[in-house]
Amino acid sequence: MKIVVLDGYAANPGDLCWDELHALGDCTIYDRTAPVEVVERAADAEILLTNKTVITAEHMTRLPELKYIGVLATGYNIVDTIAAKERGIVVTNIPAYSTDSVAQMVFAHILNITQQVQYHSEEVRKGRWTQSKDFCFWDTPLIELRGKKLGIVGLGHTGYTTARIAIGFGMKVCAYTSKTNFQLPPEIRKMELDELFRECDIISLHCPLNDSTREMVNAERLRMMKPTAILINTGRGPLVHEQDLANALNSGIIYAAGVDVLSEEPPRADNPLLTAKNCYITPHIAWASTAARERLMQIMLENIKAYQEGKPMNVVK
Repeated sequence: MKIVVLDGYAANPGDLCWDELHALGDCTIYDRTAPVEVVERAADAEILLTNKTVITAEHMTRLPELKYIGVLATGYNIVDTIAAKERGIVVTNIPAYSTDSVAQMVFAHILNITQQVQYHSEEVRKGRWTQSKDFCFWDTPLIELRGKKLGIVGLGHTGYTTARIAIGFGMKVCAYTSKTNFQLPPEIRKMELDELFRECDIISLHCPLNDSTREMVNAERLRMMKPTAILINTGRGPLVHEQDLANALNSGIIYAAGVDVLSEEPPRADNPLLTAKNCYITPHIAWASTAARERLMQIMLENIKAYQEGKPMNVVK
C-alpha cells in the first residue's frame, strides 16, 4: 500500500518520528509540495496525507489509485469533500488534538495584552528599569481579568476549554453556541451574537469557517464592541475582515487584538494587520506544541489503521 505525505514538515520538522507510518506501507514523505507537484508526487498512492496542501477534484480525477485522504489537522476545507464522496474516497481529519494548546494560546494573547508582558520585558532590556527613579514602572493600563466578560463564539472542545480557564480567572463567561441552556453549565451564559459583541470585554473566536461565519467580524460588528474591548482569533483567519479590524484598531474603535491566524498564510507584506495599532500576531502556532503534535501523529496512525481494517474513523461529512 503506497502512502504519500505531501507536507509533513509542519507537523514533524524533525523532533518526532515517522517510523510507525513507514510500518503501515510503502511511505514517501515530502516536507512541502507545491500545487503543480501534487499529481506527480501522489501518483499510484492509495493513501494521501496533507496538512495544508490543497486537494482538488481535478487532482482526484488524475489519481485513480487514491482511496483515502487524511488531513493532518482538524479543519478540512483544503479538500474537495464533495468530489471525494462522489469518487468513494474516504476523507478523515484529526479532531480535538490541539484543544489544550489552543486554549493556552488564547490566554497567552489575553495575558500579554492585559499585562503588556512583551512590551515591558523589552523596556527592561533597554535599561528602563535600571534607570528608573522608582522601584517599578509601567506605561500602559494593567488590566485585571476577574469580573471581566469573556465572549466565546463557538463552544466546541476548544471553546469550552477556554471557558473553563476563564472561569478559573474569575471571569464571567458568555457564549454564542448552538447548545441549549440546559446543556450549558451554570457558569456559562448563552447570548445572541450581536449581544455578545456589545457586552463582552474580550471576544474569542472558536467557530468553524463556513459561508455564514466568513468575515463575521466586520466593520459593523466591530463598531458594536466597547472601545476597551479585545478580540482574540485562534480559529480561522477569514472569520475576520482584516482591513476592517485594522481600521478599528488604528482609530480606537476597539483596544487591541491577538491573532494566531490570518486569511492568507504566510501573509502578504501588505496585510493591514501587520502594522495595525495594538495588534499582536503569532504565526499560526497555537496548535504546534510538542504534546499536541504527538497526539496528531498518534491519531493519524489510528485513522490509517482503522481504514486498513475496513472500519474508518474520524471520517468527515
